Amino acid sequence: MKKLIEVDHVSNERVSNVHFSLMEGSLTTIIGPSGAGKSSLLLLLNRLEDPDKGEIHFKGKKISDFPISELRRNIGMVFQQAHLFDGTVEENLKFGPSLRKKWEQNDGVKLLEKVQLSEEFLTKEVENLSGGEQQRVAFARTLANNPEVLLLDEVTSALDMRTVELMEELLHKLVKEEGKTILMITHDLKQAKRLGSYTLFMNEGKVEEQGETASLFQHPKTAALKHFFEG
Repeated sequence: MKKLIEVDHVSNERVSNVHFSLMEGSLTTIIGPSGAGKSSLLLLLNRLEDPDKGEIHFKGKKISDFPISELRRNIGMVFQQAHLFDGTVEENLKFGPSLRKKWEQNDGVKLLEKVQLSEEFLTKEVENLSGGEQQRVAFARTLANNPEVLLLDEVTSALDMRTVELMEELLHKLVKEEGKTILMITHDLKQAKRLGSYTLFMNEGKVEEQGETASLFQHPKTAALKHFFEG
């Protein structure tokens, strides 16, 4: 496994001296209390925010050296709330690929299949979808650009249990079968254990502890992480 993203002692007003690497084809989970800087960290990785100190590299190159549209195609982000624009599901899905003339007739069906939605959803207006359906469409729209890295901010927190299971199944497939690299914030510690091969614990803007998921959960080293698990 090689390093795909390196975050080198990065700080801004919300995070402090954050240092870690994302390995290619891995699923890394981020846990920690509210206000710990978890979402701010994701925003830095696809340049919705920039660091005041430190550097972030993607494939050995500074992320600030990539054209921003190219960076965001390669490092896709899915938020806790589905940010879809008015129109049909298909219009949302094809938006990114169409800009590069990379949309094929059958692509919409394939994308919906991945998120376990049927073909008939293509023609539905997004405002008529349930919250869970909108979230799955938002996920499919990010996948439409075929990113190498997925940044996921609490993407299953508002979903029912069955949909959560479907999404977790998809995440496993994306890593194991397609070699995607995923960095995922979750407040659900059981989910972090189920999905993560590596875990970052953030507290007060810092990555206070990090390591292989099983080991980090079984043998927390810092008082802050022990306290968080007990909380």
